[in-house]
Amino acid sequence: MFDFLDNPQYDLLGAFWVTVQLTLWSAAGSLIWGTMLAAMRVSPVPLMRSFGTAYVNLVRNTPLTLIIIGCSLGLGDTLGVTLGGDTFESKGFRLAVLGFIAYTGTFVCEALRSGINTVPPGQAEAARALGLSFTQVIRLIVLPQAFRAVITPLANVLIALTKNTTVAAAIGVAEAATLMKTMLENESDAILAVFAVFAFGFIVLTLPTGLFLGWVAKRMAVKR
Repeated sequence: MFDFLDNPQYDLLGAFWVTVQLTLWSAAGSLIWGTMLAAMRVSPVPLMRSFGTAYVNLVRNTPLTLIIIGCSLGLGDTLGVTLGGDTFESKGFRLAVLGFIAYTGTFVCEALRSGINTVPPGQAEAARALGLSFTQVIRLIVLPQAFRAVITPLANVLIALTKNTTVAAAIGVAEAATLMKTMLENESDAILAVFAVFAFGFIVLTLPTGLFLGWVAKRMAVKR
């Protein structure tokens, strides 16, 4: 049933490695962008609050497939944005990462904003009374506590991002879903086995991540 795994044209580990790279780069960018959006949403500057709110509500409710294809067709093909990619594969990979960051950052933002709401307001008021600026209050007082409070929600966002990387197949990125499509077309007599292999692969990627970050969340929980 699993004889197709011996076929040299199916680079299963290579495909999942691309998925891992998509996840890691997108997760890092989403964490940075989501943190900036969260700071905007609680900023005392009305313009920044309005931008953060509008961006989150617009992008979060836009289908991810539309965002990824928009990055490829709109930025890549129409505007000629390559993000330094010199081949079709590298350009598609980088544009996919950009799309994942734009989309996943909104969920990181909302998770962090819920964490910010758990920080007692008196701490921020005391920091401002000592003369700290808004940026210093957010960076030194609020965000460190907010991150500790939302490790579990951020873990869920990371797991969802790992599974969402399959959307990159829509623009030809050679990750796991792209290979699965090829294998389903060529191995019509082993469809269930192909599905089982890729389901197991994603379980291997997501289950340890969830367990590890769940353990970290318990260790880092804020005692109140």
